[in-house]
Amino acid sequence: MTFAFYDLETTGISPAFDQPLQFAAILTDAEFREIERVNLRCRIAPHIIPSPWALAVTGVRPAQLLDPELPSLFAFTQQIAALIARWSPATWTGFNSIRFDEEMLRQAFYQNLQPDIFATQFNGNNRLDILTALYAVWYRQPDIFEWPVDETGRVRFKLDRIAPLNGFTAHNAHDALGDVEATIHIARQIAQRAPELWAELLSNRDKASVQARLARFQPMALVERFAGGPPRATIGCFCGTSASNPNQAAFFDLDAADPAELLAADDATVFAAVDASPKVIRSLSINKSPALLSVPAPSAEHLERAAVIAEAPEFRARVAKALAARFPEDPTAPTPPVEKQIFGGFYSHADKALLAEFQRADWRRRQEIAATLSEARLRQLGRRLVAFHAPELLSTEERAQYEAWLENRWSAADAPEIEWMGKHRANAALEQMRTNGEVDPELVDEIEAYLLQL
Repeated sequence: MTFAFYDLETTGISPAFDQPLQFAAILTDAEFREIERVNLRCRIAPHIIPSPWALAVTGVRPAQLLDPELPSLFAFTQQIAALIARWSPATWTGFNSIRFDEEMLRQAFYQNLQPDIFATQFNGNNRLDILTALYAVWYRQPDIFEWPVDETGRVRFKLDRIAPLNGFTAHNAHDALGDVEATIHIARQIAQRAPELWAELLSNRDKASVQARLARFQPMALVERFAGGPPRATIGCFCGTSASNPNQAAFFDLDAADPAELLAADDATVFAAVDASPKVIRSLSINKSPALLSVPAPSAEHLERAAVIAEAPEFRARVAKALAARFPEDPTAPTPPVEKQIFGGFYSHADKALLAEFQRADWRRRQEIAATLSEARLRQLGRRLVAFHAPELLSTEERAQYEAWLENRWSAADAPEIEWMGKHRANAALEQMRTNGEVDPELVDEIEAYLLQL
């Protein structure tokens, strides 16, 4: 299995309402020897206003956002999809990639009508997150790394701090390719200094392997990090699979409670064990390469409590229902924006075939395809892409609707319920930049001029 290390630089932090601007990746063999590298960039999509803070961090100038020599976001997603297909099968690896880069990439595929938005998980591919691996290192073998701390004494799990502190001297932070090289360095250090731990982490890449490990009903350590504190481990045992999501497993905290006391409890008590805080039963995503580690010498109490769960299938079924009931759908809730409908179900075979044709066709044919897709969310995204890239194909009424939608998106209030960057929010950020004086004034002026021309 090869590793495909990758990183994105983006217009902001919202996967649904921002976009990638840079995709860098290095393919290596199992010993981290480089096979190939790519460094791709694209223009900004017409409807997106970048976060001024994101531009300040990445060093992207407003002029680069509109560079005609760069591909559109639509063409950019085609390049990445083709690369993933060519490099498959591989372990797609990044730093905080499962929580951020993966979600951003998936949204870019979805909004640009790529037929396979889960490309890094299928066709023999799997995923690994080096940030999660670092949490496991902190718990199991902390002495193999130097750990950066802030002025309060808290450990900072930041790539641009931990890589230089542990021998990586060429880190170009906040450039996607520089972050990829730093991530490879950290992965290599874990593999060389803690080979048994690395092997165990690799076994968690495959959800079938995670399922098999859980199904033994042995006490295991689930390492997680919450609210900026240090990583900590929950010693627990598998306790069922969500009735609504086969990728969500229940993980019983064997230190927090005795499962024997819950076997005859009412449904409200079981639900509280799943939903209340502190949780007795945690949720574990088996398809997100969790830091799930063996416990070399479980206590007699842990073994006894795990055996109770193993012998109580009815209890596990009740837990599965409680886990599924944590986030019930509200039939009266308004329809979310199309970006938020990404998990509205898998595409039909017919729609998937049309999406594949959409990627190959000219824009007139794409307009026809968009109108024939069976799902409203896909038709909406298709119409939007035609408006972006072939506005001459729109009717007078369609053009007016598009321009009104675009102006409404740009002029959105700077309010908590608005999830995307509008002019008001961007201008507020610029004012803050001018006040604190930490950002190059020339860049602030450039961003302001860019906003004025929209």
